[in-house]
Amino acid sequence: MNRKDFIKSSALSIGAFSLIPMVNACKTETKNETVVEPTAPEVEELLNPKIVKNSEGKVLNVLGDNQNIKLTGKDTNGQYTLIEQNNLPGVGIPPHVHENEDEVFQVLEGQVEMHVGDKTTTLYAGDLIFCPKGVPHSWRVVGEEKARAMLSIFPAGLEGMFQELSELPAGPPDMKKVSEICGRYKLRFV
Repeated sequence: MNRKDFIKSSALSIGAFSLIPMVNACKTETKNETVVEPTAPEVEELLNPKIVKNSEGKVLNVLGDNQNIKLTGKDTNGQYTLIEQNNLPGVGIPPHVHENEDEVFQVLEGQVEMHVGDKTTTLYAGDLIFCPKGVPHSWRVVGEEKARAMLSIFPAGLEGMFQELSELPAGPPDMKKVSEICGRYKLRFV
């Protein structure tokens, strides 16, 4: 038996896939719950890793924030989004609140000043910060060098907002339009 067949039969025989939420799965209604069973294409997709090389991803300029979206909800079964950010000193995002998402922000190079709730700190290469949903936060690249950071967003979904924001015309942003787009994703500026 090859590796894929072994994993499929083992996982299905112990019911592992009943623990994983599936999109477009077959549903069976029972007395008080819905049992989700994966379809064959979904099982195949879960068993195939996605390799993203350093130069790969979807590059966006989101109101001055240079992003490279490495993994989307489609890649992670809606669990999270992974974005690499590459920004010059002075670039930042104003205070905002997510109603749905937690974020982990890890600095890989440079320095980033973070404000989360009532705390302010400067992160250096290797440092990270957890920004829980419902708590205002903002960031700004400080120091003399470019900063590179990895942003993990749980659950996935904000990549759609970033795509919409990147399509706005160049120049000073129309904050009414920005707020409208962000509002649809339950993100608001404070």
